[in-house]
Amino acid sequence: MKKITMLINADDKISHINPEIYGHFSEHLGRCIYNGIYVGENSSIPNVKGMRKDIVEAFKDIRLPVLRWPGGCFADEYHFKDGIGKKASRKKMVNTNWGGVTEDNSFGTHEFFTFCELVGCEPYLAGNMGSGTVQELSEWIEYITLDGISPMADLRKANGREKPWKLKYLGIGNENWGCGGSMRAEYYVDEYRRYQSFCKNHSGNQLYKVACGPSGGDYGWTDTIMKNLEPCHVNAISLHHYTIPTGDWNRKGSAREFDNDIYYDTISRTLSMDDVITGHSAIMHRYDPANRIGLIVDEWGCWYDVEPDTNPGFLYQQNTMRDAIVAACNLNIFNRHSRRVVMANLAQAVNVLQALILTEGEAMVKTPTYHVFDLFKEHQNGELIYCFQSPAETGESIKIPLLSSSASVKDGVMTITLANCSLEEEADISCSLCGFHGTEASARILTEEVHACNDFDMPERVVPKAFPVSLADNMLSVTLPPCCVVSVSVR
Repeated sequence: MKKITMLINADDKISHINPEIYGHFSEHLGRCIYNGIYVGENSSIPNVKGMRKDIVEAFKDIRLPVLRWPGGCFADEYHFKDGIGKKASRKKMVNTNWGGVTEDNSFGTHEFFTFCELVGCEPYLAGNMGSGTVQELSEWIEYITLDGISPMADLRKANGREKPWKLKYLGIGNENWGCGGSMRAEYYVDEYRRYQSFCKNHSGNQLYKVACGPSGGDYGWTDTIMKNLEPCHVNAISLHHYTIPTGDWNRKGSAREFDNDIYYDTISRTLSMDDVITGHSAIMHRYDPANRIGLIVDEWGCWYDVEPDTNPGFLYQQNTMRDAIVAACNLNIFNRHSRRVVMANLAQAVNVLQALILTEGEAMVKTPTYHVFDLFKEHQNGELIYCFQSPAETGESIKIPLLSSSASVKDGVMTITLANCSLEEEADISCSLCGFHGTEASARILTEEVHACNDFDMPERVVPKAFPVSLADNMLSVTLPPCCVVSVSVR
């Protein structure tokens, strides 16, 4: 057992935790959209306008704040006019990035905005810069947001939507250093400036424009973007950073079969998110010390080899307690960087990569990662407060910090989230609370053996449960078992 001392000072408020940090990502990839979120109006699976009712309710329960769509690499081959109008006449297309399947475009702009309305989340569009045109992106925004008479507004009305939608978040391009056009940073930034100038604010709608930022530790890309853009051009830049357990994209390893060394290597690599954000934030601060331009981590999560006997282009993988620890560590990191990090989007929402939800026919499973988002949801719109912990390491050949943590205050309630990353050691925590007079504390825990997952035979093997915690004279005491994620509420 490791003894850990913590100090939390509610008088030291650091930054606001945007709800959008708890956002998600849905791409036309595998079974994320079709046979995932969307089953069609004629499906025997209970649905609302083709959207699975159980998925809508599951996302509402964790207060999903924002959903990114239609990609990913798919976005830079997506043309919105193919996905509007009568479904029988919509243009079919081959998804060249993911599995080579033919899509019928029955899920398009109207369906996506309907899903966001059902869930109660903000839509975040990834615009096509790779194979699209300035005119096309400009017309898509007009189609969505203009309340009046215009060619695109009239087309939207003819397709059954009289009033415009609200669109806040607009990404202009995706991974333009790679699948979005293999561009140099200097070329991309000039194209971005051109595209964004034609992305208009119609009918009182205010766009929040997101430029394609770097992959991982590509600090040169960030420097070029920040050097050539002003807050009048851009509201935020994106960052993509995945956890690859082996560090080898060609042999990423199994989601379920791994030893202790691979586990600790996975957590070590996921904790590098802190270094990556710190590095990019330092560059951004040189050009923007007032934090007017945000950082959006709009693709993150674990990426393993696909499950055996599944389509390799569908990126379907299981989700264990290892993924729960990964999710908790990343969310704590995003909270701690919330002065600069304004949004994050886990890849992906359903049936793809580190998914929140898995489906098979009528059956639906909430993964351990889903339950982590449930444990952390009270941080949304909270004020990040100072949280110190004495250093403690765990691991065998690879050493990592034993504890991950963050704390916030909202509406008179303090929320503390903790992850014990050790597979062997308990963490005996004594935490002094300053600037906050709490009279009662409660906790929920997610814990199981590290390989444990929820599947269609045992959908509730890994679920949160009540957990004992004591509070006396503003001293919080809790003992965490190995491999667990805990949320503590102090009132």
